Amino acid sequence: MSNFHIVLMGFFIGIIGTGAGGTITYLYRKPTNRFLSTILGFAGGIMLSVVTFDLLPHAFEIAGLNVGMLGLIAGVLIVVFFEDILPEKGKRNNYLKEGIIMGFAIAIHNFPEGLAVGSGFMSSSSFGLSIALVIALHDIPEGIAMSTPLSIGGVTPFKNMLYAILAGIPTGLGTIAGVYMGEVSPFFIALNLGIAGGAMLYVTCGEMIPESRDLYRGRISVFGMIAGIISGIIITRVL
Repeated sequence: MSNFHIVLMGFFIGIIGTGAGGTITYLYRKPTNRFLSTILGFAGGIMLSVVTFDLLPHAFEIAGLNVGMLGLIAGVLIVVFFEDILPEKGKRNNYLKEGIIMGFAIAIHNFPEGLAVGSGFMSSSSFGLSIALVIALHDIPEGIAMSTPLSIGGVTPFKNMLYAILAGIPTGLGTIAGVYMGEVSPFFIALNLGIAGGAMLYVTCGEMIPESRDLYRGRISVFGMIAGIISGIIITRVL
């Protein structure tokens, strides 16, 4: 697969993933907390799978444990930095502000996901495809999580879908960086995979899973997370 097609796929999965999540406001204007808890738990489980069973093992295999861990730590620190410069969320009834902040957060962490796609394809086509599929699937509930409070705050379904699509564009930009940095040396491939893994790990453990538990206190979020982990394992093993 050429670099152009890899980059095109990066933009495609980001736009389609979050965009598909945004379109749910056409069908389901006010999802219940139970529903959101389930899909966020599922998305978190998928991300844990791709990080622990795909991204980090490939980084360690390509350039060793030290480089992979360096990337992981850097990825965590990058997300923490951007998280600190974002304004704090408002009260829960301030849905419009919450949706906007969620959109910024998704756009920021979509960039390292693109790094994972680009670097994954530079490692092998099958690995790149598995990463791309998992990220596309996990972007759907993120689009829902962003669009739902915006919808409740009065944003029209069309604008909701447009904002979700815009939030997915950084995935393509990250793919460009992953491809061209990966062409330099295996060191940069492994480093980018580690960075993406660290960023995803922080967002999953620090935001998605806790949020899924806060939304609904029943066991459904745990079942969703377990289903996501199993799905991620199947996806990463089959592709």
